Amino acid sequence: MTLHGRLPAHFTAPGTSSFSDFLGAAAPDLLPSRMRLPEGSTVEAPHGTTIVAVTHTSGVVMAGDRRATMGNIIAQRDIEKVFPADEFSCVGIAGTAGLAIEMVRLFQVELEHYEKLEGSTLSLEGKANRLSAMIRGNLAMAMQGLAVVPLFAGYDLERREGRIFSYDVTGGRYEEHSFHSVGSGSMFARGALKKQFREDASELDAVRLAVDALYDAADDDSATGGPDLARRIFPIVMSVTADGLRRVPEEEVGAVVEAIVAERMTRPGG
Repeated sequence: MTLHGRLPAHFTAPGTSSFSDFLGAAAPDLLPSRMRLPEGSTVEAPHGTTIVAVTHTSGVVMAGDRRATMGNIIAQRDIEKVFPADEFSCVGIAGTAGLAIEMVRLFQVELEHYEKLEGSTLSLEGKANRLSAMIRGNLAMAMQGLAVVPLFAGYDLERREGRIFSYDVTGGRYEEHSFHSVGSGSMFARGALKKQFREDASELDAVRLAVDALYDAADDDSATGGPDLARRIFPIVMSVTADGLRRVPEEEVGAVVEAIVAERMTRPGG
C-alpha cells in the first residue's frame, strides 16, 4: 500500500458539526453503541446510582453518590458519576457505568467539536437534544440490559436560569422543574427533595438539599452509597451558574455531610 502523507477523506470532506456522526463514518467500531454481545449472552457489569439535581436562584446543582454495584456486591466505593459537559453544563450517569462513562466522554467531545467548527456554543436545548440522540443510539445495548440513563443540567444563558433534563432509554427527553433524581434510589431522593425544596434556595441551600436527598436515598436503597466519614468519601457535587461550572470543593461538601450526619444522630428519619 502506498502512503501519500495525506489525511483520509473523512477528515477533509465537508460534513456535519456532529462528532458522533463523523466517528460513525470514520471509525464506527469506536462508538460505545456499536459494541455487540453474543446472542443470548448476559453481562454482569457495575451499575451506578443515584443522581440528583436541584435548581436555585443562581443556577443549578447536581450531586451523585459514590457507590457502584454489581448484583449484590459493591463493585466500587468511590466512583465518580457527575461530570462537566462543558463550561455551562454537567451530566450525571445512572445505569451501566462503563458504557455511561464512555458516552459522557463522547458527549464532551461532541460539544467541543461543535464549538470549534461553528465558532459558537450550542444552546442548552441543543446540548440536551444532542445527548438525546446519543442515548437513542444505545437502544440496542439497553435492550440487552446495558442501559444508560443520564441526568443533564446546565445554566441557560438566554433564559438566565438553571434547567434540568431527564431521559429514558429510548432517548426521550423531558424537562424537569425545580428538582429531579434518577437511579435506583431516585424514589427516596425525590421524596426528600419534594419536602424541602424552596424556590428562593441559594446555592448553598441547594448543595445541602442535594446531599440530604442522597442521604435519604442511601437510607432506603442498598445500591446508593451514603457518605463514608471513615474513608472521607463524599458525594460529587457540581454547581453551574452564569459564571460557569465549578466542582464544589471536597472540604465544603464534607462540612455539609458532617452537619447532616450530626443532625441524623438525634433525628435518624430526617
